[in-house]
Amino acid sequence: MVHLLKVQWSKICTSYVKRTNEEVDMEDKKAPCCGVARFLTLLDGPWATLIVRELLHGPHRFTQLKHALPGISAHTLTHRLKGFERHGLVTRTAYAETPPRVIYALTPLGEGLREVLEAMAKWGDAVPDEATAN
Repeated sequence: MVHLLKVQWSKICTSYVKRTNEEVDMEDKKAPCCGVARFLTLLDGPWATLIVRELLHGPHRFTQLKHALPGISAHTLTHRLKGFERHGLVTRTAYAETPPRVIYALTPLGEGLREVLEAMAKWGDAVPDEATAN
């Protein structure tokens, strides 16, 4: 059993490294074979899960997301939202109004992250304060 876990973890790490290594040829870049590696590919970086956390509360406008995430730059938020849209996690609905209105919402695939983020929050809430102290 331990050997099997080591082999599976090795596949995760290898797949994720290949996916994120800039020197890897484009033809070598394929969807990771492991669920954890797929998760990390789609939701890597410090802001990704926090953006999804906000969208789990319902559709948001860009400025609402920006205000809910102090410290995130407009560039980073735009980049992340475009990536989420490209991967099918988020829909972007633009309304032809003055001023223009754009709404971001999670797709059913994005909504599937609810249980994952709830589990992360539960685990994080259980961590003792001294474990996170500098």
